[in-house]
Amino acid sequence: MQEVLIRYSEAFKHRIMQELKSGKFSSIDEAREVYAIGGGTINRWLQKYDRRDILPRKVRIEMPDEQSQLKKLKKRIRDLEKALADSKVREIINQAHFEVLCEQMGIKDIEGMKKKIAEQLSREEE
Repeated sequence: MQEVLIRYSEAFKHRIMQELKSGKFSSIDEAREVYAIGGGTINRWLQKYDRRDILPRKVRIEMPDEQSQLKKLKKRIRDLEKALADSKVREIINQAHFEVLCEQMGIKDIEGMKKKIAEQLSREEE
């Protein structure tokens, strides 16, 4: 079965947008049904031609405690991201110090030394 690709003319697109603007249709979905236009096609046209005045608006109503909780969570995320970045920097610095120490002590097998230290630490924890 061959797929059908529908292309709409610029004039047709502008006509739909004008009809939406004039109030001929109560919603974008109604225009989609009348003209048998698929999915988010009309929304894409409205964004493409910068017709945000026609796009439906989203309004979010929150209770005051929801707003403060959202602010707290965003702050917590920023704090955790900063802590993670600091931890990564410390890890890189520690790795560099370890490599310098191994070099100064004449240790060529750095990965082998890491494994040996990890084994010793795990034995001490038992």
